[in-house]
Amino acid sequence: MRTTLIVLGSLLCAAAPCQAQEQDFSKVEVKATLVAGNIYLLQGSGGNIAASVGEDGIVLVDDEFAPLAPKIAAALKSLGITDKPVRYVINTHYHFDHTGGNAPFAGEGSTVIAHDNVRSRMAAGGTGGNGGSVKMTMKPADGAALPVITFDHDVSVHLNGEDIRALHFPAGHTDGDAIIFFPKANVVHMGDDYVRYGFPFIDVDAGGSAAGMIKACEAVIEKLPADVRVIPGHGQLSSLAELREYVAMLKATRDVVARALKAGKSLAQMQREKLLAPWSPKYAGDFISADAFLETLYNSLSQSGHTPFVRHN
Repeated sequence: MRTTLIVLGSLLCAAAPCQAQEQDFSKVEVKATLVAGNIYLLQGSGGNIAASVGEDGIVLVDDEFAPLAPKIAAALKSLGITDKPVRYVINTHYHFDHTGGNAPFAGEGSTVIAHDNVRSRMAAGGTGGNGGSVKMTMKPADGAALPVITFDHDVSVHLNGEDIRALHFPAGHTDGDAIIFFPKANVVHMGDDYVRYGFPFIDVDAGGSAAGMIKACEAVIEKLPADVRVIPGHGQLSSLAELREYVAMLKATRDVVARALKAGKSLAQMQREKLLAPWSPKYAGDFISADAFLETLYNSLSQSGHTPFVRHN
């Protein structure tokens, strides 16, 4: 897990000190783990992949990086369940560590599905980030990588006896997030609205917000049974109890920053006071530090109308 985070941290890096470095994908192993029913979790480098595997073919949720597509295909074949191809790929959002395999899978006949905003952002390229020190630059995607079916609110794929539903939750991790439900198998893929590497990356520059991430997670929790298997965007398989704990952290950290904003404190003051210290031992990481997440919350709340009177001292 630490290796994955270091790679991701080098790709989504702060403006100055860190430069994105080329990863040697030849050393990456793609591991497939049965989650429930016919749903598998595939992990290599980048975002977690969910796979519905059966006699009708395969549906992937996200596809990591382009060089890993052959390894992903090999991992699926090694399951020995079907010789049918990947028929559909559903993207949870536009970031390259979740959509990099779109072009190679599309080249083999897969149909890529995503929210309208995913296609728009992939086509345009640009810079995302937390509104401050964490930045990510994406070049416009090749046409072959773009989703060919897009949706505004939701879409369903009926395959392998499963009614796979992608539901849009706006303004969470990004403005194009889809959370994917596998109701028969009792599995949900949260995309990067829920991650297990620590404090989350919220792409404020791409329409994400703390409020939207909390709202998405709470809305999903209401729909899920207690024994659901939760696939996070990054990290190991999870549970509803762990998702609830994550949401509690999001709400508590948001509230402490909102109170500081209301008191007229600047971001620098909040960082000096280490407002997120109670949560840092568990959630601060190499990718999103306590200061970076505090900055994220500050920018997110400020842009959502909680504009403070800022003292520059």
